[in-house]
Amino acid sequence: MDGIKLMVEEHKYIKRMLLVIRKASYGIVKGENINFDDFFAIIDFVRNYADNHHHGKEEKLLFTKMVDEIGDVAEVLVKYGMHVEHDLGRLFMRDLEEALIKVKNGDDEAKIDVISNAVSYTHLLTRHINKEDNTVYTFAQRKLSKETLNTINIQCEAFEKEEEEKQVQHNYIMLLESLEKKYLG
Repeated sequence: MDGIKLMVEEHKYIKRMLLVIRKASYGIVKGENINFDDFFAIIDFVRNYADNHHHGKEEKLLFTKMVDEIGDVAEVLVKYGMHVEHDLGRLFMRDLEEALIKVKNGDDEAKIDVISNAVSYTHLLTRHINKEDNTVYTFAQRKLSKETLNTINIQCEAFEKEEEEKQVQHNYIMLLESLEKKYLG
């Protein structure tokens, strides 16, 4: 298994969800009622597929090896770039969840916060994924030793098998596909 190639593939699912998030947000702009179940399902996908599953591999496996082996340049890229953006994405999801609860409790004005956090997340992740696919991952492939890349591949394969036993990949891809049918036609 090529761990970096797998992470690029996972980005495709995440980008598809970004389109769903944008369409669901646009529905609110058009005056449609918020489908709270769908928005909470989106948050679940982001937290458990994009963050725990995907970012988990990046943060625990790839980025750690990059800092250990490449040193200061990788540390700056990871610590002040990728980790900051991951944390900002988590903030958008936390604020989105809080805004949804406010709307559910009757605060109609909080719809603005639902839209702003959801769309801000899509903008952040679109740029973030582009940086990872075109800069961070290629940098890692050029600078990490073959042995380290092989270790990452082995660790990613073990991680994936554990997640497959819990059906993480299957369940979240099915969720994505059901939301795509609903919001993207």
